[in-house]
Amino acid sequence: MIRPQWDPRRQACAEALTSKGERVELSLVGLLEQADDLLTVNGSTPGETVALLEYLLAICYASETYPATAKEWRTWVENKHPLDQAATWLASRPDDEVWDLFHPTEPLGQNALLSPFLDQHGAGPAQLVIEHVGDYNQFFDHHHLEHPAPLPVAEAFRAMLTQHVYGPAGRARISGKETLGPTITNLAVGRLSSRIRVVALGSTLGETLRLNLTPSTDLPGVFNRSWTTGPRERRGFRSKPDGRPVSGPADLHSYLGRSVLMRPTADGAAVDRVLLGAGELLDLQPAHLQDAVYAETADGRKKPLWASATRALWRDAHALYAAVADLDRPGAVDKGMDLYGRLALFPGADARPDSGGVLSHAINLWAVGLVAKQTTAITWVSGVFPFAPGLGVQLYQASLRGSRIAEHVATSLAKAAFAAWAVAYPNPKPADKAGQIARFDARGNHWEAAEEPFNVLLDETAAGEDVDECLLDFAATVHVAARRFLTERLDSLPKNSKGAQARAAALRRFDDEIAQPKAPAELQRETA
Repeated sequence: MIRPQWDPRRQACAEALTSKGERVELSLVGLLEQADDLLTVNGSTPGETVALLEYLLAICYASETYPATAKEWRTWVENKHPLDQAATWLASRPDDEVWDLFHPTEPLGQNALLSPFLDQHGAGPAQLVIEHVGDYNQFFDHHHLEHPAPLPVAEAFRAMLTQHVYGPAGRARISGKETLGPTITNLAVGRLSSRIRVVALGSTLGETLRLNLTPSTDLPGVFNRSWTTGPRERRGFRSKPDGRPVSGPADLHSYLGRSVLMRPTADGAAVDRVLLGAGELLDLQPAHLQDAVYAETADGRKKPLWASATRALWRDAHALYAAVADLDRPGAVDKGMDLYGRLALFPGADARPDSGGVLSHAINLWAVGLVAKQTTAITWVSGVFPFAPGLGVQLYQASLRGSRIAEHVATSLAKAAFAAWAVAYPNPKPADKAGQIARFDARGNHWEAAEEPFNVLLDETAAGEDVDECLLDFAATVHVAARRFLTERLDSLPKNSKGAQARAAALRRFDDEIAQPKAPAELQRETA
């Protein structure tokens, strides 16, 4: 009987978008060979797309296809340095270096030590897909734990990559006593699952990879092809180890955040059973967080910006631009060597002709995060924000002041809702208060509607428009829209004297809050 085999170097493993707008299925080698003719690589979720980019970056590093200095990095980006070296390296790996997803002793990206336990302790392939998993014991999205429906092999490969970098913390279903040890059930938080990952997006896949290759004069380190390969002894599962040092960028971007083993169907076209447990733990240093941006917690601590189900990413866009405008922020690595320091090296479009090459187009900063409630993945959040060389400070000012305008409008709506409630419900029951106020609270409408004009604000700023004028336009747009949303909420009031009083009180409070001295200057000028 022929053993199933599947090698993503040579078999289609991901979808990409060509410059002609066509969707094509390509192998890893194909993605690298055609990188400058492809617009992007597409995963089924933002997290899956990031995981694919991480893996391609790991291959670039492993093949020593990366710049040594920030100056060389800029030259690579501006001159479209080819990635052929990475494609050739990957295609020409020796026969004893296995890249087979179903190899019995060195399965790609997996832990073959789980093999004796797969049939008895494994579960349906839904366990592999973050969006189908509740807390690794309870499942949702209509996928039952033991659902036997096979998962196509390319989908399983991409889901595995996503688990390695984004797997949420929790307890695995696997039994430690009956398998490799008690701590294999302790799933640590993935390398990217607790923070926002920021990817600089270029006009092609090739430019995106070059933009995100961190310059280094160090060796690339070990590419983690399989748990049972490489010079390093992997962790055991009798006790929880300390995080291990990162040997280099290839190691960082290919680390095995989960112990995974997949069983193929007879024809090798799909996966029908999966066993999943704890993986590697890394000792991450500031240099390993070169794309991270920082925000302040409620208790005043600085930490990498995190995903939130209740606060859209655009409201914190200024944190991304602050990273460019202020290279002395907490957590910054050597100036010019993190993502934002390198982006700041590009001169603006109005730079002197002899100042060197410039990017002929703006790039985008793509922020991606996973929202999880305790151990359960809830949803992916993402946002795309423009960056124009030489305009980092202007974009920071536009995003910060725009966010403050939107925040003040939201606060004004909340106070207006309270004013309406105080008149409409003079003798409320405490238990009914929240629901009664919510009847008049238009903040949800405001936040949803404010995102598009905020994006317009950033786009116009990136195009070189005057920041102050753009902010005035933004303030007028969100102010008018918010007052309309409030009015629509107040339409539910009875058409009597009390209803009229409540309506007048709410609108008066809203207008007063917008015009008060502590309001953002753009709102005061707009209402003057």
